[in-house]
Amino acid sequence: MNSPIIELNWTSLMILINLVILYLIMKRFFFEKIHNFMVARENAIKDAFESAANTNMAAMEKLEAYNKQIAQIEGQGREIIQKAKTKADSQALGIIDEASNKASNIIMQAEKEIARQQTKAISEMKKEVGSLALMAAEKILEKNLEDAGDQDEIIEKILKEAGTSGWQN
Repeated sequence: MNSPIIELNWTSLMILINLVILYLIMKRFFFEKIHNFMVARENAIKDAFESAANTNMAAMEKLEAYNKQIAQIEGQGREIIQKAKTKADSQALGIIDEASNKASNIIMQAEKEIARQQTKAISEMKKEVGSLALMAAEKILEKNLEDAGDQDEIIEKILKEAGTSGWQN
């Protein structure tokens, strides 16, 4: 019984023929379509990646443009604030100068009024002192002066003496 290692029977041969026919049919109708489908799918994925990369680049460019605009707007805002501050400072200085000028004018008017009042008070005081001195002189001398001209002379003399001794400021 010597049997060969590989036996060739009709069933094995038919299976082999069926496989070859099935392979040729699949190669003819399916393999190319599957290959084309795979290539198309691969191309679609590559296109999707390229599109995503382009979209990312466009988004980054827009982001940079927006950041530049924001920086520019912030700069303009700072500039507007600086101009407003400068204007407010100049207005404040103007108001302070105006108030200072008004205060100076008020002080000058007050000083003039004080000087006028002082002069008036000194003049009235001199008259009053003259009258009091005259009355004192009348009492001391116990003499009644009859002539008004003599009274005026005495008052003038007393006023001159009082004026030179310390009544003037």
